[in-house]
Amino acid sequence: MIAASLHAVTLGYGKRPVLAGIDLALPQGAFIGLLGSNGAGKTTLLRALLGLVRPSAGRIEVAGAPTRPGHPAIGYLPQTRPETLPPITGRDLLAASRNGARLGLPWRTAEARADIEHALQATNATELAARPIGSLSGGERQRVLIAQALLGQPRLLLLDEPLAGLDPAHQTATIDLLRRLQQARGLTVLCSAHDVNMLLPAMDQVLYLGGGQAVLGTPEEVVTPEVLSRLYGAPMSVLRADGQVFVYQQPKAAGPPWSPQPSQ
Repeated sequence: MIAASLHAVTLGYGKRPVLAGIDLALPQGAFIGLLGSNGAGKTTLLRALLGLVRPSAGRIEVAGAPTRPGHPAIGYLPQTRPETLPPITGRDLLAASRNGARLGLPWRTAEARADIEHALQATNATELAARPIGSLSGGERQRVLIAQALLGQPRLLLLDEPLAGLDPAHQTATIDLLRRLQQARGLTVLCSAHDVNMLLPAMDQVLYLGGGQAVLGTPEEVVTPEVLSRLYGAPMSVLRADGQVFVYQQPKAAGPPWSPQPSQ
């Protein structure tokens, strides 16, 4: 089964394409790491899957239908700065999200309350949600925000840099939580990150962006010098050591040693 697909999709801002002619099929039930350098188009791709960025060419489908804002099959965790969060409890934040665009204080139906409690239990955040969201540590806050993304029982979970700002221990705990949710619920998880190594234990596939192009496959198929050099249009090297992967651009070859020219 296919969770989402892109058919000859070009994305960009103004006349400058960020991704051009992309064909992808994200399999249902896979944990996919979304990788690429800054400016490669990771956030743009996530926003396009959400229906918030319209492609200048091609089409995007989620759960077999054209994507659109508010698609019920999609859960989303954007990049979040603590200072941008409202001064309310985590549970009220989830209630406001579940309430949608309705004005005023969240009105919690029995169905909404059950959905919120189920999401909080899934992320072990029930007690945390009673506290102001701004008072939580980075790792605690991410558990509440992941619960927010689970509202409505989505089938596709999009996560934009969920490890940013977390220490290594909380990064590992967050990835472990996402992997457990993905396996227990049969979710497709598309998770962007700068560092391939934090995602390696969880990834079924990797979606690598570079040079306006995209390649999807297993880490062994995609994270190779040949594939990355083609994406970046420059010689790339991949070093594997002690269970970690290091990707770097090969240094330019030095020219011949300088020698003084004979005087005329």
